[in-house]
Amino acid sequence: MNKIAPARAAAFEILLTLERGSGHSDELLHLPAVEKLSSQDRNLTMNLVMGTLRWQIALDARIAALLTKPKTQLDLAVRVALRLGAFQMLYLDRVPVYAAIGEGVELAKSAGNPFAAGMVNAILRKIAAQPKPKESITVTNAAEAALAYSHPQWLIERWVRNFGIGHAKLICAYDQQPAPAFVRLLTPDAEQELLQEGIELGPASFLTAVLRVMQGDVSSTAACRKNLVRIQDESSQLVAELAGRGQRILDACAAPGGKTTILAERNPDAAVTACDVSKRRLSEMQHRLQKTFSGSQIDFLAADAAQMKWKPEYDLILCDAPCSGTGTLARNPEIRYRLNEDELMRQHGRQVAILSSLMRGLKPGGRLLYSTCSLEPEENEAVVYECLNQQNDFELIRLEGEVDRLEREGILLKHGATKLRETALIDGCLRTLPGVHDCDGFFAALLTRQA
Repeated sequence: MNKIAPARAAAFEILLTLERGSGHSDELLHLPAVEKLSSQDRNLTMNLVMGTLRWQIALDARIAALLTKPKTQLDLAVRVALRLGAFQMLYLDRVPVYAAIGEGVELAKSAGNPFAAGMVNAILRKIAAQPKPKESITVTNAAEAALAYSHPQWLIERWVRNFGIGHAKLICAYDQQPAPAFVRLLTPDAEQELLQEGIELGPASFLTAVLRVMQGDVSSTAACRKNLVRIQDESSQLVAELAGRGQRILDACAAPGGKTTILAERNPDAAVTACDVSKRRLSEMQHRLQKTFSGSQIDFLAADAAQMKWKPEYDLILCDAPCSGTGTLARNPEIRYRLNEDELMRQHGRQVAILSSLMRGLKPGGRLLYSTCSLEPEENEAVVYECLNQQNDFELIRLEGEVDRLEREGILLKHGATKLRETALIDGCLRTLPGVHDCDGFFAALLTRQA
């Protein structure tokens, strides 16, 4: 690809890999081929990949309208080259039109489609002549929202039913922007070190130990390398804080380890077991956490939590269950194209199996926090209540009291606690909504086994 800029070449290869159904954007964007690019090219690669994924439905609609036969099944490489070129012209301001068109043509050629170059050139030129999307979007129904916000219509229809049209629009609008980055401060001087390295920081919404990254790349700082800070979404940290205290703790779906780390930090004298079904991800987590914690504090167990014969020996269990991830579409935009409603019920069955199994491992009087990064009731309330109905010695602990506790302990900001009480506590459970809250969408419910 000697005629193509490195960032566009890298973005094209990642998008083509995803279009073939392989990999995940967050992993592909950290492959060695991308890491060796200049900082400027890495940033552009990320913007091209994530932006094209976010706006794929809207881009495809524009492209289809310009085809001689709108229902034509384009070659994968041609489709990706068209999306990438169209995204740059419609949604970016600093990319010259000639570069987006010319390199789009070259990308199609380089992927073995020399005869498609003329079509790619013609369509991209027509798109260049079209007006850019309006910044202010007016929609009155799910069909209009699907195209305006580039989400599957069936997903928006669900959100309208469950949360109302206003909140559904807020979720969609949030998903179309780069997800905010947050850092957890691990030492008293961490904030000052980041500031000295040119990182611009702002307040978080909920937690006192968290700051929002306004400008700069924290992952490249000395503060990050020295483990003075940790990058983690604020709602993910909030879930771990809600879990509370224990002496024998099980994190049942632990990888990549952010919540395990908070549990170990908040319970320095506890014995923590980190369990995950993926041996690879657990091994990576173990290697990373060994730099921070002694070998005696955290044990690592590669196992399927649903299949384990747990004994009632844990007084605190965290079950951050595998899920559809619909609360993280700003961070993982390709999820929306791989998901369907049948998958939600499959996830539900798996989640019920995991939670039911873990309930057997909880001591009488112990606490079990169930959470997901899904917005869907089938994966959240429906799982909790089905499991409660199956095991009558368990009951729900309303999270209002836990929010009060975290505020008293100085873990929650005062205005953050107020915001949670007013907008995120539903029937005793936690539910953050992207757009309503400035973070990923998470659900959490706290259960206890009667003594």
